Amino acid sequence: MRSTYINIGFGNIISVGRIIAILNPGSRALKRLKDEAKERGKLVDATEGKKVRSIIITDSDHVILSAIQPETLMNRILELKKLSYDE
Repeated sequence: MRSTYINIGFGNIISVGRIIAILNPGSRALKRLKDEAKERGKLVDATEGKKVRSIIITDSDHVILSAIQPETLMNRILELKKLSYDE
């Protein structure tokens, strides 16, 4: 099985197959999720100091912060899927 990767900003790349959810960071529940991940050593900040615009949850229980909007990340995933169907 071929692995597919997307750029989540600033040259940081993750495996699409490991993503469970891409969320907007606006709620208190997601703030708690982020804080708990940090305590467990499972938080990855890929924002390069920019504003967090999306939170990516992976199947390995990692929480990844990105400065890219969730819609943009989803469009990148859909584009990859479209390209793989065209092959």
